[in-house]
Amino acid sequence: MGRSALASSAQGDAATAEVARKRQQQEDAAIFLVHLLISCANAIQAGDYAAATSNLAAARTALATTVSTAGGIGRVLSHFAAALAQRLVPAFPTQHGAAPNAASSAAHAGELYRQFYEAGPYLKFAHFTANQAILEACDGCDRVHVIDLAIMQGVQWPSLIQAFSLRPGGPPALRITGIGPSPAGDGSRNELEEVGVRLAELARALNVPFSFNAVTADSLDALKPWMFQIVPGEALAVNSVCQLHRFLVDQDAASTSLPSPIDAVLGWVTAIQPRVFTVVEQEADHNKASLVERFVNALFYYAAVFDSMEALSAQRLARTGRPAAGGLGAEAYLQREIFNIVCSEGSGRVERHEPLALWHARLWRAGMWQMPVGPSALGQATALLRTFSGAGFRAHESGGCLSLMWQDQALFTSSVWRAAPPTNTAAGDGILDKQVDNRKSSSGSSDQHQAAAAPGGIAMK
Repeated sequence: MGRSALASSAQGDAATAEVARKRQQQEDAAIFLVHLLISCANAIQAGDYAAATSNLAAARTALATTVSTAGGIGRVLSHFAAALAQRLVPAFPTQHGAAPNAASSAAHAGELYRQFYEAGPYLKFAHFTANQAILEACDGCDRVHVIDLAIMQGVQWPSLIQAFSLRPGGPPALRITGIGPSPAGDGSRNELEEVGVRLAELARALNVPFSFNAVTADSLDALKPWMFQIVPGEALAVNSVCQLHRFLVDQDAASTSLPSPIDAVLGWVTAIQPRVFTVVEQEADHNKASLVERFVNALFYYAAVFDSMEALSAQRLARTGRPAAGGLGAEAYLQREIFNIVCSEGSGRVERHEPLALWHARLWRAGMWQMPVGPSALGQATALLRTFSGAGFRAHESGGCLSLMWQDQALFTSSVWRAAPPTNTAAGDGILDKQVDNRKSSSGSSDQHQAAAAPGGIAMK
């Protein structure tokens, strides 16, 4: 090897070593910053606000000087630092990334939801798996009534309408009841009615008999079965995407509120005896009474979500030259959740995410029986995620439920339920026996097999 080649090789080695050194510095600084933020949360929990303020000031300095907030872990930590600062107001009244404006929360919630939907497979996976369960549960039914616990902008339902339009033998008469907040009363547009009009126009174009009912409610636990105008003979489906956790309460509050909000919601859902109850929730543990526990759990969970969003953005940028859709709106959607988990206590804290095991026990107590996901659900969910190939997403089936995975971290889990029928008849006992058999047969992980996508499934969009 010549002298110039040796010199070039040495320069390359030096450049590689410098990149590695800087990366290690960033990692060390990020670890130090994590410890500072956890120490701050510990101090807040202990009531030592002087120590909390000191730790937060050091964290802010690190964010400004040693940890880049343009992406990666620094971006996530900046949101958690801002949330801690919000808890310490007025010590830090003018923080970067201040809490979302409460006055504008209702007005922007739907738009942020839409942007988070566009940002990646998170809500797409939730909507797809729920729709597939409804489609399979209502196979052969002439009339289908879907009650959506939070219809938002109605983005979940076009794919179901399209799937019903392609059903062999013709589509059923479909009725969707969308639950949403009461109109503001200031002359602004009625978003629930607009959602109904859009869905009706699509159904008309696809020759699907369709009707839409709007039910306004400030809280789901105040609803009663008679409000849904249920017609005997229609196949009834109830759909909840990331809503049930909002009705969990602190144990102290639960002792003074009978029934608790979540029991009231599950009570009326059970009372209307749905043929299928689709439940999608964040696969996370953010409902600890201890601020430090839920701070740490939330930090790791949202680090995985932000990491996946960054990978999606890099993938799309490399492929199309444009950043991923959603962008800042999707980040704002997640920031609102982080602030609520960290800043709020008591009735003000509604982002009370819990893992599937706790939901499983709660739904059983409420009188629900788990239905294993259909034979084609895993195959079709995998096909959906294939459109995000290379970004590290996959679908994982276990115990009859489907989870959206980012690397080895479960982000969302979809489960399917139905109200247990009366047990005082032979027919009812037979149905219950069948449910138990189905559940036992689905208890293993389907990593052992891949279900083939069946015809007539939900369209990939």
